[in-house]
Amino acid sequence: MSKLLIVVVVILICVIVIIGIFFILNLRHEKGEGSIVMFKDFEKSSVVSSENLNITVIYDNNPYKEGLETAWGFSCIVKGTEKTILFDTGGNGPVLMENMERLKINPDVIDLVVLSHIHGDHVGGLFSFLEENNKAAVYVLSSFPESFKGDIEKNGSKIVGVKDPLELCGCVYSTGELGTFIKEQSLIIRTNKGLIVITGCAHPGIVKIVSKAKDLTGGDVLFVMGGFHLGDKSREEIEEIVSNLKDLGVRYVGPCHCSGDTAREIFEKEYGKNFVNIGVGKEIDMLELN
Repeated sequence: MSKLLIVVVVILICVIVIIGIFFILNLRHEKGEGSIVMFKDFEKSSVVSSENLNITVIYDNNPYKEGLETAWGFSCIVKGTEKTILFDTGGNGPVLMENMERLKINPDVIDLVVLSHIHGDHVGGLFSFLEENNKAAVYVLSSFPESFKGDIEKNGSKIVGVKDPLELCGCVYSTGELGTFIKEQSLIIRTNKGLIVITGCAHPGIVKIVSKAKDLTGGDVLFVMGGFHLGDKSREEIEEIVSNLKDLGVRYVGPCHCSGDTAREIFEKEYGKNFVNIGVGKEIDMLELN
């Protein structure tokens, strides 16, 4: 009987090991095409030339360029990487599409859509965009509601679930799912000048997100932009966050959307010429980020 027990235990262990190996080899979402990024992959990967990179804010509640509509939410387009990326889609489809038209941005040029988190001011414009371009793969967090993911598929779009850090295309990565109550992913772009980190709302904490980007890549941080979610923070809390980001080596900052006027004021004071004023229509001039 004891020998039989031993055999059973050995068989169970073998089954568990095989299942574990199968799970690791199939970590990619069954509907996705990205590859899980390990630290060694960052060390071997190339960088995008900052001269070719262009980031345009096409949706924000802060004004910048005349003739564009402001509304609560955030969206930007990244060009010059291996694939053109739409990061978040704002909260209102008609506003998003109108701003794209006024900026002479053809929806068909978008290869990937990356949604930072499920809040309406970041995903609200998605289906208006997909009506114009349903060929772009849509990267969502694996924790997004199944009903939302199902609606994307009904549009004929390919959907990719993201949980762990993920390579989206050459030199561009997702931090993976961060946070607890509100889960969120941010964008990391490896350039020859350092990392660019783009956040939607930074619900997990802007310092935590930047720390994650550095831990994943081992790279220096050139520029952090997007919503920093600091509207409810005191001046003392914001000043501490600024200090922490400086300690992390962040050279340029561009807080917008939900960052709050007080935070934008403090960041501008502390960063001086390295503060980038961001609003709808702003094009990031990479030549000015040294």
